[in-house]
Amino acid sequence: MLLEVDRINTFYGMSHILFDLSLNLEKEEIVCLLGRNGVGKTTTLRSIMGLTPPRSGRILFSGNRLLGKQTYRISRLGIALVPEDRLIIPDLTVRENLELAIRRPGPWTLKTVYDVFPRLGERPTQVGGTLSGGEQQMLAIARALMGNPEVLLLDEPSEGLAPVIVKSLAQLMRVLKEKGVTTLLTEQNSSFALAFSDRTYLMEKGEISWEGGSKELKSKPDIMKRYLGV
Repeated sequence: MLLEVDRINTFYGMSHILFDLSLNLEKEEIVCLLGRNGVGKTTTLRSIMGLTPPRSGRILFSGNRLLGKQTYRISRLGIALVPEDRLIIPDLTVRENLELAIRRPGPWTLKTVYDVFPRLGERPTQVGGTLSGGEQQMLAIARALMGNPEVLLLDEPSEGLAPVIVKSLAQLMRVLKEKGVTTLLTEQNSSFALAFSDRTYLMEKGEISWEGGSKELKSKPDIMKRYLGV
């Protein structure tokens, strides 16, 4: 098991958000965490990264206990988060944004990033803040990969993007899957996430309500309607 989240309980102040939540991630898997807005998907990723530390439970990554570790130490262990708001540096160029993320040697270099993200390769000197929403999302993912992480966490990657860009993003995710990038992503857009993911967890009110293969879920419209409203 590459990443194991075991019965974590996370709070914002006095508000209990995650209730004994457990999930796991194997090497080279793409796993999606689906649910309506506000069920705790983003909090799950923040808990893993130590941004909102759980008060109880256990998180193991490659045998390392993550609870109690600072976020930068978790990042150095090999987990990269692409937040929903992307947080690229708008005044820096595409290349500068990418170069800032270099952490350790590995397969992801400027060349490989430009090969996988050709639109970024076409505009390395363009200032990040002038990119389109889809291009900024690609830059945010590419920047995370430049750190050569073992696990990539994506928070609502299709949020706010036009359908044609979402389609391109889904194709990009298939490329990352072929390259063995282990990924845990949160989404509300089930059709997008189920198109390339291996397994799915459904969340409701801070708990895991269902788990199984993504292909299996697509054949269960009653469960899709109950938990996702689709």
